[in-house]
Amino acid sequence: METADKKLVYVLEDNANIGDIIEFLLTEELYEVKVCKSVACFWNEMELQKPDMIVLDIILPDGNGLDICKQLKRNISTHEIPVMMMSGNNYLSKVKSKCDADSYINKPFDLNDFMQRVDFYSHSA
Repeated sequence: METADKKLVYVLEDNANIGDIIEFLLTEELYEVKVCKSVACFWNEMELQKPDMIVLDIILPDGNGLDICKQLKRNISTHEIPVMMMSGNNYLSKVKSKCDADSYINKPFDLNDFMQRVDFYSHSA
């Protein structure tokens, strides 16, 4: 499969183990993946290329995934990109009221459920 045919997913996750698992899983399913461990890295990548989907952790060392989601959804050039929020805390109802993400998932998550969501949202972009 040509790189141009692959769907590009950005993952903003500061936990290296979780980032590695997601990257492996998505790469195995023939996605192009860019894992960022910081907000600064994420915004740098966004300047270079817009992805087909974004997976955001909420608690980050240099920012907050909720704030990033709000920025993305308020910007005309990025509001159409599907965003899936991930949280290690079970307070998704609060998260949903603060961010217009397309999907929300708790960590730890079921790998099949995660992939079904990514497949659905990345192909609807």
